[in-house]
Parts: sequence; C-alpha cells; structure tokens
Amino acid sequence: MEKGVLIKSVSKSISVLQAINRYGSMSIVGIARDGKLPYPTAFRIVQTLVHEGLIEQEPLRKRYRPTALVHSLAHGYRLESHMADVAHEHMSDFTRRMGWPVFVAVRVGTQMVVRDATHGETSLTFDPCYPGSAIPLLTSASGHALLSTFPGEEVDRLLDWARREHLETPDISAQALRDLLAQVQVDGHAAKPCSSSTRTSSLSVPIALEGQRADTVLTLTYFTTAMTRQVAIERFADALKETAGRICTSFQEHAPYC
Repeated sequence: MEKGVLIKSVSKSISVLQAINRYGSMSIVGIARDGKLPYPTAFRIVQTLVHEGLIEQEPLRKRYRPTALVHSLAHGYRLESHMADVAHEHMSDFTRRMGWPVFVAVRVGTQMVVRDATHGETSLTFDPCYPGSAIPLLTSASGHALLSTFPGEEVDRLLDWARREHLETPDISAQALRDLLAQVQVDGHAAKPCSSSTRTSSLSVPIALEGQRADTVLTLTYFTTAMTRQVAIERFADALKETAGRICTSFQEHAPYC
C-alpha cells in the first residue's frame, strides 16, 4: 500500500465514532475528554456524524448514541464471533437437565445485552429475560465473568469513564475491582445477586476460545431463596463451564459459515 498524507480530521472522526460505539452513548464533553480534543472540534465532528445518520442525540439527554446505520459500515465484513448464534441448542439442553434458565449476553458499551435465553422453557423463573434486556457491565455477575478475561488496564479505563459519566459503578476502588476479577479468573465463574431483582441471583461463566478474551457469557439465574451461593456454585458451575465449552466447539465448527 502506498503511503500518503493522513487526513487528520478523518482519523479524529473515526476515533470519535469508535468511542461512542464502545461506550454506548457519550456527551460532547465526554467525547472531547476521551479523544483529547478541543470542545469545538468534538462538537463539529458530532454534528457531521449526526448529519450522516451514524449517531443521534438521545431524546431526554444531551448524549449521543450510534444508530442502526453503523451496521452498514460492516456490511462487507463477515463477523468472526457468533458464539451467541450457535448457543441455543446447548442452552436448552442445560435447562432440560438442570431445570434453571440460562441466557447468553454480549457487551455493548458499559452494558451486557442479552442475546438469547431459555427463561420461556422452564417454570423456574420470576423475571422473564428477553433478548435486548440490558444488564450493568461493572456490577453484574455477567459483566464480571466477561471482564475477568480483559487486561487490567482496560478495566481501569472502563471504570474511570463510567464514573466520569455518572453511570452505575461499583462502590469499590479500581484495585479492589481488579482483585475481584482476578479471583473470578481463578475460579472460572462469577456469582452475585442479580442487579435488577432481589429475588434472583446469577452464576456466570465466560465463553471464550482458548487464549482469547471473551465477548460472550453464559449466565444461570436462580431463586435466591432456593439455595445459597455456595450451593449454586457446587451444583452448577462445572455444568455451566462444560456447556460454554460445547458452545465454543460448535462455534469453531460453524465458523467458516458465519
């Protein structure tokens, strides 16, 4: 490829779009701070991206989020990670054997978003979990399972950004969060009460190919009154990990067609 003069304004615009897509939504002040840009520059870039239809202002806040049009930028690219697309038969098998529902979720900005669930396949559920449901990344078992595969520096950046933008964050220091995630990495699972309900708790494992960071997690939800956290771990952690492994195997078999 021939080398030429870079168009800095294009590079800055791409960086801004990547940041908004990574965090889910951002204010112009946050965009300027994240990209180390003067506020007027960030403002003009945002105006341009809005004009092109790639981002939009949220209805009730002065924050900007990606639109569905960003998918057009990847139209010619065959996405490599389709873990969630091959997971359902294994999830259903788990629920048939174990009784409790499970879901798979992927990270979108500072949230985990449910892609598929078996809550409709069992009576052992209080709160239906639908595709599209959002779960806090930094304060949920699903988020902790995912982040346990991330480099510590990236976790620090996410925590710092979430605090600056006044999003829901754990009331612990960056080092304490790192220590928690290190233990999750050792255990291979994360467990805690559900963020959205006091009636249920979660047990979550990352779904990742060997040596790679995860972008998908598998999470079991159960009634908090039905068992203690330790009992849930003893009964279901290994089965969840086995199911995650079978999802990885199916992904590798289907990868050429994804």
